[in-house]
Amino acid sequence: MQRIGMVIGIRPEKIEEYKRLHAAVWPEVLSMIEACNIRNYSIFLKEPENLLFSFYEYHGTDYAADMAKMAADPKTQEWWSVCIPCQQPLDTRKEGEWWAQMPEVFFHA
Repeated sequence: MQRIGMVIGIRPEKIEEYKRLHAAVWPEVLSMIEACNIRNYSIFLKEPENLLFSFYEYHGTDYAADMAKMAADPKTQEWWSVCIPCQQPLDTRKEGEWWAQMPEVFFHA
């Protein structure tokens, strides 16, 4: 199992819309998340800094393949098309990232 943490900004004028969207995530999107071996997925909001922090556990064996599978899914693409306008990527993210990945520096079970 791999633990994944990521961060992204959120546009202040889109916070309520983002909350509304995530209060009723489309069932097809949730099914695809599960099909791609993602478990215990959470997104947290930090205001007034307007940062979203996501955490999930990846339980598969080929992360790149599962992420490609998710990215190719038409319903997920549609979901992203309504969520992406709410987000504001960090200037410090690595090339190719939307959400900036964060290394884990501490874990205690």
